[in-house]
Amino acid sequence: MKKSQKGFSLIELLIVVAIILIIAAIAIPNLLRSKMTANEASAVGSLRALTTAAVTYSAIYGNAFPPSLGAMGGAAGTIAATCDQSLLIDPVLSNNGAGNTSQKTGYSFTYVPGVAIPSPPAGCTAAGVNNYTINAVPVTVGSTGQRGFFVDASGVIRFTTDGTLPTVASPALQ
Repeated sequence: MKKSQKGFSLIELLIVVAIILIIAAIAIPNLLRSKMTANEASAVGSLRALTTAAVTYSAIYGNAFPPSLGAMGGAAGTIAATCDQSLLIDPVLSNNGAGNTSQKTGYSFTYVPGVAIPSPPAGCTAAGVNNYTINAVPVTVGSTGQRGFFVDASGVIRFTTDGTLPTVASPALQ
């Protein structure tokens, strides 16, 4: 009489676990790389949105370029656009109307205003600026992103490949 086997042997289970670990070892680095690529694409999209918002702000309010990220956005829940909180960008990107730095999708954005114009138009408490630069660098280089990005009033997005702070002399993004 032949004895029938029920279940899996220890060797069979170890082989299945080994195969799963090999597949995970191959897939996880690709997953991390694709997440960094997605964060970089989001950062470039955010820089484009910020550039468009700066030009729109200038056209609507006649106050040159915005004096801060907060002037382009506003606090969450703000419903009336003004020269000081124009609601042109997401509150997350404008740091809810506070300061000139924000974080979004693994990148830190810094808005650097140029020289203030002599007198703001009526309705604007803060004078606009003649120029600006915006930097986007990864919060953790190699984990949240690899490249750093830069844009100024020209609208040309520039980058560095090592996550350092780019400048106007960095190569343009194609």
